Amino acid sequence: MNAPVPAPLDVKFMNLTATVLFVALALLLLSAAALWASRHAVFAIRSIAVTGEVTHHNAVTLRANVVPHLSGTFLTLDLTAARHAFESLPWVRRAVVHRDFPNRLRVQLQEHQAIAYWGAENESRLLNNFGEVFEANLGEVEQDNLPRLQGPDGQAAQVLVMYQTLQPPFEVMDLGLEQLELTPHGGWRARLDTGAELQLGSGGLPEVLARTQRFLQTLTQVTSRYGRKPEALQSADLRHQDGYAIRLRGVSTLAAALPKN
Repeated sequence: MNAPVPAPLDVKFMNLTATVLFVALALLLLSAAALWASRHAVFAIRSIAVTGEVTHHNAVTLRANVVPHLSGTFLTLDLTAARHAFESLPWVRRAVVHRDFPNRLRVQLQEHQAIAYWGAENESRLLNNFGEVFEANLGEVEQDNLPRLQGPDGQAAQVLVMYQTLQPPFEVMDLGLEQLELTPHGGWRARLDTGAELQLGSGGLPEVLARTQRFLQTLTQVTSRYGRKPEALQSADLRHQDGYAIRLRGVSTLAAALPKN
């Protein structure tokens, strides 16, 4: 039996060349088809469906403010860039963008929940319930009587925790904690809704809370000695080791000793 004769080199080369050309042509056709499909009008973004607890935006405003910043069609749209475009809008904290075939975007939005003003009174920054600072139109704030918190950059979450801890003891006394500030030197200052200014001293949450509670537990007793109520408090300085100094409306500065343990 005769052994098969190997094909000549020129025939092998021609077969290889034909295969390469066939593959290249197929890839070219696929690329052309993909390019045609990506540019076809049927895949242009037609609508945006919005989900989530959204109060400051809707599909109409989102389309007007975001779509002009989107480039590409359903097939070529960069979802990361689209997410950044949505998150650049005021009040939007987080956006998750999905494609819905063939020409629709589905966006789940999480808005900032403003719980305090942040910074000086001439600033337009707010603080959300995660302790994050954001900027928005203050005229769109729906809640009334938000407190004002202030502190060094990067300390917003710490200031929020301190406020949330100190607020209940003041509420028990029917006093509203209107402002709280962490100074650059680490001291805490507060302002009540009655206008009273408080120096709470420095330190972490346990120390400041302990001083504040001791102060509030004796405030009614001290003010009653002078025929006043806690609402008459004008200022207080809790930085004294064994007591505090207060000023009442119509009464000179007073020094009160803390009760002995």
